[in-house]
Amino acid sequence: MKATITDVAQKAGVSIKTVSRVLNNEPNVADKTRARVKAIATELRYSPNLAARGLATSKSYLIALIYGDSSLNYISHIQRGAIDACREVGYHLVVEPLYLEKVQMRQEKADAMRAVLERLPVDGVILMPPLCDSEAVLQTLSELRIKCVRLAPKNRGTQPFIGMDDETAAEQMTQHLLEQGHKRIGFIKGHASHAATDLRYDGYARAINKVGLTLSEDLIVQGDFSFDSGVVAARQLLSMTGKKRPSAIFASNDDMAAAVVSVAGQMRIDVPSELSVCGFNDTPLAKIVFPALTTVRQPIYKMGYQAAKYLARDKGGTAEMNQILDFEIKLRDSVSAVI
Repeated sequence: MKATITDVAQKAGVSIKTVSRVLNNEPNVADKTRARVKAIATELRYSPNLAARGLATSKSYLIALIYGDSSLNYISHIQRGAIDACREVGYHLVVEPLYLEKVQMRQEKADAMRAVLERLPVDGVILMPPLCDSEAVLQTLSELRIKCVRLAPKNRGTQPFIGMDDETAAEQMTQHLLEQGHKRIGFIKGHASHAATDLRYDGYARAINKVGLTLSEDLIVQGDFSFDSGVVAARQLLSMTGKKRPSAIFASNDDMAAAVVSVAGQMRIDVPSELSVCGFNDTPLAKIVFPALTTVRQPIYKMGYQAAKYLARDKGGTAEMNQILDFEIKLRDSVSAVI
């Protein structure tokens, strides 16, 4: 027979209210008592009923991760961080796609978001780009009084957000390629509706301009963060002949960088001796491809984790969630010096 909260309370020698406080990660419980209650709950294999908890606290104990047109590798890393945070505090994560790229009317966007949230009585929402910059989506959440944390938004405003300095990261990666002797550096842009796309391009352009080189429009190709768009962009860049062909290509995410490596292999162009390639994000894909990608490590897991942890809290100001997290340039085997 399944254990009840009463069973846990009796064996721990505490009240049912104390057990509830411990399992809901509420304050005002002694550390020793908290540890004993958790140990007994584990021993009895007790898990609180989500519906019953909701009735008692007016919460659903659900957080939604809502995404639009984003890389699946990126989404999965955000999701993993958010799930881990939810499990620590007794919440559950639900993941919902919401594709608004082809929706032009503001009211249609608002209606689409409202339709999703009517099916999901959530306590908070993690909004991924480009949804985090949709005024209609944000207004709908405000009207429904649902808390949200925006990931990597273009307009930071006053609502909680978590991001990183994409522009500086892209500038430093481009500087690394320049220091290796590369002068013709191709650049593959990301999805046009994502804030990170322009920021990463600006960082690339700033590094090129700093060393006195001229930006060559023929080296800049539009992608959309997908592997397939990277294939098209790589073929365009690598079809150049002679000295026009880039000696290095910086793709705005790892999916497109992996596509460059793939196309180079098909065209019998060796990476990195004939072509250096680097990406952005440091998703698991960066280590799977051969050679392993030099890339910008974005704290993707941490972004999902901290967003979910914040939303699960009862109190807390927005200031502490307005965070710019650190990044790291990961040097691997896909980049070499010009000989």
